[in-house]
Amino acid sequence: MMQRQVSYRWLLRDVIANHGMFATTALVPLLAEREVALSPSQVHRLVTQTPERLSLAILAALCDIFSSAPLPISSRSAPRPRRNARPSARTAT
Repeated sequence: MMQRQVSYRWLLRDVIANHGMFATTALVPLLAEREVALSPSQVHRLVTQTPERLSLAILAALCDIFSSAPLPISSRSAPRPRRNARPSARTAT
């Protein structure tokens, strides 16, 4: 069985810009209102870097802040594995 490599693009920077927010620190109080306590430097990293791990509480808070589903905040890509061309098991006779 071939392994599939799944990756994603983190789009939070684009999302906050589309909502007119250009300072990452503007997210700090919005997250705090949703009981997510992150320092300004943690929020900066969250916006400017692609996280390897992300708690569901943070993801849910971001979705609530921006009234979105998770996909507008990130996009996934998983190329379909190529299938080997092999003869069909059924052959016409």
